[in-house]
Amino acid sequence: MNRTALFILFALGVCLTAKAEPAVGVTPTVIGRATYPAFTVEAADARALKFSSAAAAPVDIVVRTHDYVPGSSTGWHTHPGPVFITVVEGTLTFYEYHDRACTPKVVSKGQGYVDSGHGHVARNESGAPARDVSVILAPVGQPFRGELAAPGPNCKF
Repeated sequence: MNRTALFILFALGVCLTAKAEPAVGVTPTVIGRATYPAFTVEAADARALKFSSAAAAPVDIVVRTHDYVPGSSTGWHTHPGPVFITVVEGTLTFYEYHDRACTPKVVSKGQGYVDSGHGHVARNESGAPARDVSVILAPVGQPFRGELAAPGPNCKF
């Protein structure tokens, strides 16, 4: 790669980083992170649960909580793999980065949200504190969150 191309990539990276939106009013706490060997699992009663999962190589699974004050936001971000989010207190609203309609997905205590890893933001728009527990899949030893440019391309906030 020539110097001009490297400079353009560097400049683009600086611009995207400068426009990233950090989390505001959200306190994350890592409960644990463990490496699992490659696996293939299917529900014991596949007809009832219809669930299967596979990892072709070892994978890290990170479990962490997020405490949200009213009006807080995770900032637009992405993950390298799926994230299973359980709301354990209050209500959170999720928006997908590439959803042209900026459709809110409201998730209350006792409900879950599956993030595909393609980009989203979680916001506490409820006026009361909220909390979630997230189970995040990531490459072994690698970061499990990447920042996205803000604002999202389809949402006005």
